[in-house]
Amino acid sequence: MTDRLDPTGKRALFEAPVSAAPDRVSVGAVNQGRAALFSTAPRRPGTVVVECSGCKARTRVAAVDLGVLLVSGSAFVPFRSHPHWMRCPSCRSRRWCRIGWTD
Repeated sequence: MTDRLDPTGKRALFEAPVSAAPDRVSVGAVNQGRAALFSTAPRRPGTVVVECSGCKARTRVAAVDLGVLLVSGSAFVPFRSHPHWMRCPSCRSRRWCRIGWTD
């Protein structure tokens, strides 16, 4: 009985369902307590973080998806805090965004 997932019991509150997003289900060290509040997930290879100036969301995007966003109509103006004019992956509107290549 302990091997099965109990979706209506206590275990459903503390375990991610199988259909959860890939960033919610991950293998690795579990941060607990204060470390969970002030830490971020480790960087995944092949992804970048896109920060939108409009909705202030920080979204992790695959490099291939970022290429599609940039090719589908974007502009680059250097020396701005958010230098890329592109479609935000979070709010889906065209905004000035910053791409965190090393985040």
